[in-house]
Amino acid sequence: MPSPPNSSAESASDPSTGANRSPDLESAAEQIEASAPASDSGANSSTQADPPRQPDGSFGQSRLATYNLLRALGHDLQASLTLARAGARTAVSYLRTKLKGSIQPETTTAVRNLGNWFATAAGKIGGGIRGLRIRQFENQRRASPNTGRWKIAIGLTFLACFLLVGSVLVWALKDVPWGEIRDGTLKPVVVLETTDGAPLVRQGPYQGPYAQYNQFPPHLIDAVLSIEDRRFMDHFGIDPRGIGRALLRNLEAGSVVEGGSTITQQLIKLQYLDSDRTIKRKIQEVVIAVWLEWKLGKQEILTRYLNSAYLGAGATGMPAAARIYFNKDIGALDLPESAMLAGLLRAPSQWNPIDNFEGARQRTAVVLDAMVANGKITAPDAEEAKASFAKLHPTTPTPRSGSWFADWISPRASEIAGSSPGSTTVRTTLVPRFQQIAERVVRNALDGEGQAVGASQAALVAMTPDGAVVAMVGGRDYKASQFNRAVTAMRQPGSAFKLFVYYAALKAGFTLSDRILDAPIDINGWSPENSSGGYHGWVTLAEAFARSLNAASVALAEEVGLDNVIAAARELGIKTPLANTPSLTLGTSEVNLLELTSAYASVHLGKAPVEPWGVVDFQAAGQPKAFRVGSQVRPNIDLSPYQSDLLGLLQLVVERGTGRGADPGMFAAGKTGTSQNNRDAWFVGFTEPLVAGVWVGNDDGAPMNGVTGGALPAHIWRDFMREAMSEPASNGAQSTEAAIDNPGATQSCNITACSRSYRSFRPADCTYQPYGGGRRLCEK
Repeated sequence: MPSPPNSSAESASDPSTGANRSPDLESAAEQIEASAPASDSGANSSTQADPPRQPDGSFGQSRLATYNLLRALGHDLQASLTLARAGARTAVSYLRTKLKGSIQPETTTAVRNLGNWFATAAGKIGGGIRGLRIRQFENQRRASPNTGRWKIAIGLTFLACFLLVGSVLVWALKDVPWGEIRDGTLKPVVVLETTDGAPLVRQGPYQGPYAQYNQFPPHLIDAVLSIEDRRFMDHFGIDPRGIGRALLRNLEAGSVVEGGSTITQQLIKLQYLDSDRTIKRKIQEVVIAVWLEWKLGKQEILTRYLNSAYLGAGATGMPAAARIYFNKDIGALDLPESAMLAGLLRAPSQWNPIDNFEGARQRTAVVLDAMVANGKITAPDAEEAKASFAKLHPTTPTPRSGSWFADWISPRASEIAGSSPGSTTVRTTLVPRFQQIAERVVRNALDGEGQAVGASQAALVAMTPDGAVVAMVGGRDYKASQFNRAVTAMRQPGSAFKLFVYYAALKAGFTLSDRILDAPIDINGWSPENSSGGYHGWVTLAEAFARSLNAASVALAEEVGLDNVIAAARELGIKTPLANTPSLTLGTSEVNLLELTSAYASVHLGKAPVEPWGVVDFQAAGQPKAFRVGSQVRPNIDLSPYQSDLLGLLQLVVERGTGRGADPGMFAAGKTGTSQNNRDAWFVGFTEPLVAGVWVGNDDGAPMNGVTGGALPAHIWRDFMREAMSEPASNGAQSTEAAIDNPGATQSCNITACSRSYRSFRPADCTYQPYGGGRRLCEK
């Protein structure tokens, strides 16, 4: 039995083995040789019969290269199929030889026929594929020589457009704050409240607390959508119908009378993009609008818009506008009020109801008609709302009058709130009733007695003995001048500074019954005189203080030592620079009213120094509880050994001295002060629950007509105390102290001490980040 060949390829191609071939294998080889030239000849004849013409240009060269590539692939496929047929016939021959002795003749015949069929089929398939591809290519080439060129051109055009659009989008969107937009990071907003929780609205820009979607009344949302974007719930951030309608109306009018921006686009303009009218900004606006609609949803977009839109009179957001115009919470607005606020969105300065009530009324009617057309209200409801609009009286909230206080406390409130996103509610120590009394008393005094004596300005500060400021007036009229004369103005206190001289004397061992000489005195050419022009000889310390004798007080300061006088002033809380000169005794070094009043509060409290403060507690958005703040500086000097004598001196001034004009008819103690040439006049003192200081003068330093601390300032102080103390049941000082001292109300947070101790301190929740573990509550 002959051995099988090593490989079908060798048996088919090696001539030296031809003598040993089996008849069947030789027959298969002969068939292969006979069929291959026929196929090649057919291909060659086809090519020679219609050779491709010379290509024209780059497109023709590309077509010819494609043609040649297909021809090469066809030759390779034909060769592979030829080898496959030879291998098939060799395998069949080998199987027949191996099985010759064990199988029937009919089986051998079947195997031979199967192998012949396979070889023939492979040859036909290969030739058919090759011929089909070449004929298809040639037919396409003959039918339309330019078709390939146009297809390539169109493809390249689409590719270029795609690359161009992609490049423009990358250029336009590379600086878009996607993370901020996605997370909805809210800007920090500090919401000030008075001590009883009422909103403290400042003059000028004001933004109230952020409201949630369910806090806006439904008729307000309906009014906004009806007048601004009635298809808001249907479009995808861009409203092609609205843009087309606005374009048509603008063309008809010959000017811009209607905009096509959606609420989503307006929100983007308000919060995330500048107002430049450039191609880049327009691309950003369109892309962000579509993305916002997909990412946030309608309710969140509308909520952000209603909280950030400007509505005139300094109000940003619907909650702020509701407070500014109607002194209401956002949820308390009725239909006419909601329609009016919705109408302000288009032109808040033009239709501000405080300045242009008739324009606001007409705009409100337009909004109500739009709501009827949009199916949100009925025509009778609209007519009723229009009729009731005449009864609206937009007013500013009463606590807005405390803007001097708000200006003073706002930096502290912002420091407490830090960078916490969203609203942080800061409850202050301001008592609205005391603030109203203070402003009224100051205004009446300046309009009456002040005009007669040439006094144009005054300031008043009232606080509790521990320094909680409950009222602050920085001048005659905040709208006319926002300069805070109670805090910023530096003035000579005159004899009101003598408190520190006599406190230093008591510390040095003097008693109130000790005598001092009130006589002419010369210190290096300086000779102070008493305001009366006369002298009283030997007088007790108590008498010298009550009568405010200058010569006796200067002599006492020289005996005590000016360094000790300055040290005594520092102990009671005076921080401003003090000149170490003999005239210091008569108050020639400037101080401000707030600082001087807090020094007198130290005497009343019996501990020093008393730091004036204005924040009771605060609560950040999302925090479950508020944190007490209070005074961040604890008095550490005990004045009890000298307190009774100091109280006696101050009380004697009101009873029998220069401060008799300040007597309110109850316990009172204080000191007058008048600077040289009557440029400044002061009275600072206290009753049982309150400490108050008053300054009167002119901004340009012009002398007043004989005004002393015991006259106009003492009268203002007296009138304020009488009215403030007339209703003890509503005593703001007591309510403030109760809120601070209630241990079950809130957790205390010493922001000053914590921020100094921990760099990672976060005021919003009064925590810091230790080196290991989670954040911890600061308990400094």
